[in-house]
Amino acid sequence: MVADSAFFPHGQHFIGGIRIATAAKFHSAPATGSGHPFSVGTPALVDAACRAAEEAFWSYGYSTRGERSDFLEAIADEIELRAEIITEVGSRETGLPATRLINERGRTVMQLRLMAAHIRQGDYLERRHDSSLTAPQPEESPRFRMMQRPIGPVAVFGASNFPLAFSVAGGDTASALAAGCPVVVKGHSAHPATAEIIAEAIMAAVNRCGLHPGVFSLVQGGRRDVGEALVQHPLIKAVGFTGSLGGGRALFDLCAGRAEPIPFFGELGSVNPMFLLPHAVALHSEALAAGWAASLVMGAGQFCTNPGIAVVMQGDACETFAEAARAALTRVGSQTMLTEGIACAYRDGRDRMGATAGVQALLSSTCALREVSPDLFIVNAEDWLADHSLAEEVFGPLGLIVSVRDLDQMREVASALAGQLTITLHLDEADTEAALQLLPTLERKAGRLLVNGFPTGVEVCDAMVHGGPYPASTNFGATSVGTLSIRRWLRPVCYQGFPPSLLPKDLQ
Repeated sequence: MVADSAFFPHGQHFIGGIRIATAAKFHSAPATGSGHPFSVGTPALVDAACRAAEEAFWSYGYSTRGERSDFLEAIADEIELRAEIITEVGSRETGLPATRLINERGRTVMQLRLMAAHIRQGDYLERRHDSSLTAPQPEESPRFRMMQRPIGPVAVFGASNFPLAFSVAGGDTASALAAGCPVVVKGHSAHPATAEIIAEAIMAAVNRCGLHPGVFSLVQGGRRDVGEALVQHPLIKAVGFTGSLGGGRALFDLCAGRAEPIPFFGELGSVNPMFLLPHAVALHSEALAAGWAASLVMGAGQFCTNPGIAVVMQGDACETFAEAARAALTRVGSQTMLTEGIACAYRDGRDRMGATAGVQALLSSTCALREVSPDLFIVNAEDWLADHSLAEEVFGPLGLIVSVRDLDQMREVASALAGQLTITLHLDEADTEAALQLLPTLERKAGRLLVNGFPTGVEVCDAMVHGGPYPASTNFGATSVGTLSIRRWLRPVCYQGFPPSLLPKDLQ
């Protein structure tokens, strides 16, 4: 393996196993060090990648579960071989600390191995066997058989805030490959060198496993027309996306407007509110405030599960909680955001909130370029309910306390929420009855409910749900994390009256 200091990006795309350069270039803008030129994606490259993916599907879509498991594990191996380069380059590009990149790489490798183990078991196929009710068959020869089958080439958009776990070899790619679907990735321009290293790892695994090279392609950079060409390409059968509400909604509409509409699995935004019930706040206000502050500023607040709103009942305990949160956030220094554009959007959101009627600033920061510090505001529920913008995500380390009169008003706030990835209840045993009154509303609002915890940090496991009602995600029945995420790239097929010799091997 080449030494870290020797790594120099070639700045090309990976299209069906071939490195391709284009004349137009864009330059990366790393948090530290100098940028590098990268080839700009084009609709023509998207077309070539999609055609290669379709060609690969005729072998990869019909490969065995063991072959796909071996491939996923090979990708994990190749990523680990490049561990030091990934950490150095990723940290330089994004400004994220090395420990964060090391942990994220571990999660990326772990979810690849989890997907491999899961498909080996075969449960995800949901195989069913039935005899006809009108024309009974011998018990050993059911007339109807059903199983899940891969849908075809999938498009994946890399996320800005997770250069590894939600990007080139992240959860969308891992689950699609596990299902048997070739993948075309649109890399994020915030970390193109990191994307290039991961793409090299995937292609090394492709070669190692002897697969069709069209099983994976990476298109770097490009204007809006590149993303539009990808989601509208007739050979693409579904899309995975993590990003902004505006960008995701535009792509979602394009998918729905196609001659053949396709599913768009987008994660678009969430404020992940916490409801602090009165006995818990009375007993633990300072500890809750410290925990909230730590969760709020983790990764400079650039987590999709960042708990941006705390709903608390008015009174002395609320004032103690607010002051403790302000004090905890005051001790947090400035942090580097992923891009100047994200930092600028944070400042705009903070300024809009600070200028909104009824909102009081408890902690204001000054920041410039890619550096930000935490901000904290408080507003009463009447003013929050009157202004929908206060319920919108501000991507970064900003917290808003919403003070409510009583449990009825807390339920009113819960009812007014849009869809969320997570909602948290902080409670003491004496709050159980109040929690039971809130739960029916909260269940309709979020994909993951927590008690006495903080939502930052999404574990990769069988039971995880990372999705929720719109606008948290565009498909409330799906998750982008955990083994259930494979289900997005499959469709059920029923085989009626088939002799065993014609059935897929997994049904024989």
